[in-house]
Amino acid sequence: MIPFFRQQVADWAKSAAGGNETLLTDFTNANRRTIAALEVIADHLTKTVSVLSTGSYAIGAENFARKLRYEEMVDVPLDRILAIGEARLDQDHKAFLEVAKLVAPGKSPKEAMSVLEQEHPTEAGLMDFARNTLQSAKQFISDKKIIPIPSEDLPKVEPTPPYARSGTFASMDTPGPFEDKAREAFYYVTPPESDWDAAHKEEHLKLYNRPVMDMITIHEAYPGHYVQFLYVKQFPTMTRKLITCGTNVEGWAHYSEQMMLEEGFGGGDPKIRLAQLAEALVRDARYVAGIRLHTSGWTVDQATKLFEEQAFMQHANGFEEARRGTYNPTYLYYTLGKLQIYKLREDYRRVQGSRYSLSEFHEQLVKQGGVPIRIIRRLLMPGDTGPEL
Repeated sequence: MIPFFRQQVADWAKSAAGGNETLLTDFTNANRRTIAALEVIADHLTKTVSVLSTGSYAIGAENFARKLRYEEMVDVPLDRILAIGEARLDQDHKAFLEVAKLVAPGKSPKEAMSVLEQEHPTEAGLMDFARNTLQSAKQFISDKKIIPIPSEDLPKVEPTPPYARSGTFASMDTPGPFEDKAREAFYYVTPPESDWDAAHKEEHLKLYNRPVMDMITIHEAYPGHYVQFLYVKQFPTMTRKLITCGTNVEGWAHYSEQMMLEEGFGGGDPKIRLAQLAEALVRDARYVAGIRLHTSGWTVDQATKLFEEQAFMQHANGFEEARRGTYNPTYLYYTLGKLQIYKLREDYRRVQGSRYSLSEFHEQLVKQGGVPIRIIRRLLMPGDTGPEL
């Protein structure tokens, strides 16, 4: 946060002051005090808090199960939850190996990923590289009637603010549901840090190769989180505008990655399929790592190894994913939500019969808001008492 206030906020103020030197002086004095306070906090955290912090990050099995129950309305026994995640990780891992043979015959899976990584942006060109993927995803949705899009406006692609970069490679920042003035949404992409060495920067930028960048855009923008935002005004109650859960919101975005390929995005290119599986493996590894870190005594090194070996990630990126699991225990909601949505779709198709439409299902799902999938099932299929997995 300190560099953010010292650099970005200070630069913004120069233009925001509009030539008013008195206003700029007032801001500069306030900003100087803010930076000084943050430096004191950072020094305290480094020299005092971290030294005394000898406890475990693990929340334990009981709290983990309660977290799922109260946040996601998922009350499946934890051992079965883990078994489902490990099975999915194994399934996607095997599929990745098969597709890797098509992308790079006779080479290792990591070498197949390196084929994708050859087309990655430079540090200076990262934002334009991401920006170029928006229109193609949006056009595909329109052509294939994936889901009606309520607005033609594109989100603005910007670097992730420094204070929000830890553990995040890309994200969507949209106006709140009751905002009546601000209309701009921001598609944030995390650039390399200026103090990283060249090798670390290169590892980071390889993540944004074109096939993977397409998947990230599907997840964050079309038809993922940005489209969810465009529907927010249609959410029927104040509660549904305020309440969201990961298995719905992140589940939808992650479901979209696989669904878009099933509907023909990428034209059957195995590199796109490999990228989709690579993204799925990261979510599957999160699923397993989160449970293991908090209920099985796993270390961050063990979780990092899982991301490297099972999801074929670069070490630096695998470490960031593992570290995120220490403070985001239930980041299994991506894969868990995707599986719930696929189950809901199949059950809804059966109930609708000849009236079923993929576009109509997607619209009905998204317009209900980000409430737990169990509630969505009741809304789309009144009287339903079937399992969600």
